[in-house]
Amino acid sequence: MSDPATLSRHSTPSVPDIGSIHGHSEAARTIGPLKSLLETTKPGITKLVTITSMVGFVMATAGQAGSDLRRLVLIGLACTVGTALSAAGANAINQYIERERDARMPRTLRRPLPTRRVSPAAVLTAGLLLCIAGCGVLWAWCGSVPALLSLACIVSYIAAYTPMKTASSLSTFVGAIPGALPPLIGWTTASETPGWAAAAEWGGLSLFILMFVWQIPHFLAIAWMYKDDYAKGGYVVLPVIDPGGAWTAMSIGLWSAALLPATLLPALVMPDRLGLPYLAFASLSGLAFLYFAARLIRSRERKDARALFFGSIMHLPLLLVVMVAEALARGIF
Repeated sequence: MSDPATLSRHSTPSVPDIGSIHGHSEAARTIGPLKSLLETTKPGITKLVTITSMVGFVMATAGQAGSDLRRLVLIGLACTVGTALSAAGANAINQYIERERDARMPRTLRRPLPTRRVSPAAVLTAGLLLCIAGCGVLWAWCGSVPALLSLACIVSYIAAYTPMKTASSLSTFVGAIPGALPPLIGWTTASETPGWAAAAEWGGLSLFILMFVWQIPHFLAIAWMYKDDYAKGGYVVLPVIDPGGAWTAMSIGLWSAALLPATLLPALVMPDRLGLPYLAFASLSGLAFLYFAARLIRSRERKDARALFFGSIMHLPLLLVVMVAEALARGIF
């Protein structure tokens, strides 16, 4: 899938223009340190992680009859806060580790660390404290299993995925693991099944599978759009080592095709919570996703990678909204 000449050509990133970085720093000087520190937590990604955790929580509670509403609200709030803090901390540590590579890429050059709006020590300290606080909240209020799943997200993201990005294109699959675990954090928080058995329930596992599969074509579309940036940063993503795009196109096609059954799986394993409305929407949205993937496979042009990327960020939230709405409606009516 990769050829040594291509890898060699991209393995030595160009040295960033110090004057350019200084210029960005001057332009960003009006942004306060707290806002800059918040920016290192990648609020958009943190929000998505938190939302998927809450989807797991709601789907687990939707199958329970006669639950203590006050208790569910309290542990739901703790799950939300704990997951958000953990995700924010992991993202901050990731930006600390990748600060020099971020300075080489135009798409990340304006981040707080490359522009020197905040010190590396402050970002690392904040990241560690957020991770500890997040896991602590989950352990105290939600239980040991959600806390350990959150810790697994942090460790796999920082210690496995982040260093692997510069070594192998398989990092995409490793990185999909911490991105897919948050629904299990929510599920195990709310499940009536004790201990680790809750993490093995098919309801939660179906959400993990859905999130894992969705991330692959989503990320490959991003990597296709910014493959020159990734090459400058020294990242070994598939579009960088596959300049012709054949392997990338095939991977996008296969994983986009796999996404359709992955979106249907929750309804198959949770028939008491999901039925025809969700199945119909999941089928239509999955076919639409395949359409955008087919356009990219046929053209191999950046504009179609961009269309697939935007299609993916519309597909998942809408799917989750329909899923939660039907599950809650069935519980109410």
